[in-house]
Amino acid sequence: MLISSQRDEAGLQTTGNPTTTSSVEGDVVRDHLFRGATAFSGAAVFALVLAIVLSLAVGASLALHKFGVGFVSSTDWNPVTETFGAAAPIYGTLVTALIAMLLGIPISFGVALFITEVAPGWLKRPIGTAVELLAAVPSIIYGMWGLFVFAPWFAEHLQPWMQTYLGPLPYVGALFQGPPMGIGMLSAGLILAIMVVPFITAVMRDVFATVPTELRESAYGLGATTWEVVRYVVVPYTRTGALGGIMLGLGRALGETMAVTFVIGNAQRISTSLFMPGNTISSALANEFNEAVGDVYTSSLLALGLILFTITFVVLAGARLLLGRIGGRI
Repeated sequence: MLISSQRDEAGLQTTGNPTTTSSVEGDVVRDHLFRGATAFSGAAVFALVLAIVLSLAVGASLALHKFGVGFVSSTDWNPVTETFGAAAPIYGTLVTALIAMLLGIPISFGVALFITEVAPGWLKRPIGTAVELLAAVPSIIYGMWGLFVFAPWFAEHLQPWMQTYLGPLPYVGALFQGPPMGIGMLSAGLILAIMVVPFITAVMRDVFATVPTELRESAYGLGATTWEVVRYVVVPYTRTGALGGIMLGLGRALGETMAVTFVIGNAQRISTSLFMPGNTISSALANEFNEAVGDVYTSSLLALGLILFTITFVVLAGARLLLGRIGGRI
């Protein structure tokens, strides 16, 4: 009897508990379901992007076939004669985004560093909340404020000063010549800079906050100043994430529509002066898509959308490559 009991016990140990076995099998099934769901989600995102590209390419095929490469280099935009060119909107998109980033990056960097490194504890939360509120303001509000408040003040006070003191300068003087109208390429770039600052600041603030306290305290313990801690500890540790925040702001600047439409002037022209009206791809689409009559006109607008998608994709792809090199993954 003793030997039989030992054999039965050994058999149970070998076979295992039925409840435990069914639980393991259930975990395996759930794991497979989870993997399948996540794989489907990733494939759906990729398929959605591909569908957008294909729809834009099909819609733009008529205009691209009719105008060829000249569509990108031509400044003509005449719906009456069905002659279209994308050079002016492309130029306006790139110039306004460049102005926004040249002004927005230093300001965002300074605000984020002030919140994380300099500001006292009681002041960090109010400033952080203000930054988040600025990011939540709808773009059309920025556009209305820019048209009715900023543009008149800009034309009356700042543009005349720029004409007087910056206009005569060699090389860059041509950028600040022309009638002070308040609206134009420079005004649109300034409004975009105000809009991208909250996004870049919020990302940089969160990234700077990830620096371990031990690193900061060690640097201060060795006698480093706040500037030295920022330069040799904070920036090297967070440069990848900070660059990601900059790319987020650049994407917002490239694709912004309503705020730019209010203050850029919506003129299909290329001018050296930043005071002159211009146009961007987004504002051109917003202004003219409802009025597009005819297949060529509609196809030209879709071609503008395809070009904007391509510009954004190239910028983000370049940013990913740069982030990979900085992070040591490439």
